[in-house]
Amino acid sequence: MALQELKVNKLRTFLSLFGITIGIFCIIGVLATIDSLKGKIQNDLASFGNNTIYIDKWDYGGGPEYPWWKFMKRPSMKIEEMDIIKKKSNLASNMAFFTSTQATFTFEENILKGVNIYGITNEYKAVQSFNIGMGRYFSEADFLRGGPLGVIGYKVAEELFGKADKALGKTISYGGRRLMVIGIIEKQGTAIINGFDYDKSVLTTYQYFASIFDTDNSNPYIMVQAKPGVPSALLQQELTGVMRQIRKLSPTEEDNFTCNDVAQFKDQIDSVFGSINSGGWAIAGLSLIVGAFGVANIMFVTVRERTSQIGLKKAIGAKSSTILYEFLLESAFLCIIGGLVGLFLVWILTVALGSVLPFPLHIAPSIVVLALSICIILGVISGIIPASIAAKMNPVEAIRTK
Repeated sequence: MALQELKVNKLRTFLSLFGITIGIFCIIGVLATIDSLKGKIQNDLASFGNNTIYIDKWDYGGGPEYPWWKFMKRPSMKIEEMDIIKKKSNLASNMAFFTSTQATFTFEENILKGVNIYGITNEYKAVQSFNIGMGRYFSEADFLRGGPLGVIGYKVAEELFGKADKALGKTISYGGRRLMVIGIIEKQGTAIINGFDYDKSVLTTYQYFASIFDTDNSNPYIMVQAKPGVPSALLQQELTGVMRQIRKLSPTEEDNFTCNDVAQFKDQIDSVFGSINSGGWAIAGLSLIVGAFGVANIMFVTVRERTSQIGLKKAIGAKSSTILYEFLLESAFLCIIGGLVGLFLVWILTVALGSVLPFPLHIAPSIVVLALSICIILGVISGIIPASIAAKMNPVEAIRTK
């Protein structure tokens, strides 16, 4: 009977559903976007390496009052400093030196501009998180010899060769130099946090990179990964002391380097997303309250229209609880249908924005369960007063009502 009433009064049903639909659309849209973005950023943080400290002349903190001019004057990191850290550090396990620049690569008639060239040492892959999809990674002999070999990103392979698997064993050119492709990195996507774009990059050995480019002006830094069970904060303290010794800084001199602990960004990110989620709940809450009042108002009208029917039902033996459940079901159905429409609109939004945003959007099952739970609770709250009024009606007086 509840479903039949919804079909008969289509305009009333639509107006009731609209507020619920908008509320669910707002809250699920925000939660789905935030959940997807948070997952992407967490993956980016994982790509930095677990329990990893980045020793750089730049501080990764940022902010509106970031003193970039001070950090710019600092001396660049040297590979010799990494060698000393290996000897003096008791808490470090894997360690890698990293430099980067950009160049335009060509293969026959195909040209790709703005490709990142990363010069790396042999423990880089142990610190960073990426997989080789085709071909192979550098061997120990490759790092020692420093030959013109490259592991290229998926987009580089596709743009220059049409299909990624055609790149292996081929030679690509840049700035009058040639580089042989020995491996292709699995498709990654651009990282939001560190800006890494493995898809549009070429990895080379540091020895080869240093023979071609000026490493002082190639954004060099040292990545140091802690031993298992060692907190990154403890490693950060040790590395700060070691670097001060290496650079012979007196106790009164401030650091001319920064040991950046990536783990600290996680707490900042959780705080930011917590605030965004609160804002999303506030916006959606207003829409849901408006929708709930709309449903309650419709239910009051429905009870008034069916007063004589209610009296007749009670006269032939219907219990008050049966009348109560009938109207609560109708109210709950209204909210559930509105929620399902809202979820459908969010799904359309995820499909539309998924190809535009730098990360995939998805609706987690927990979010769907949350949406339906909200609808049911909202339906019960909206319909409880009208349903209670209907359940308490005197059958004789209700039958006489026109």
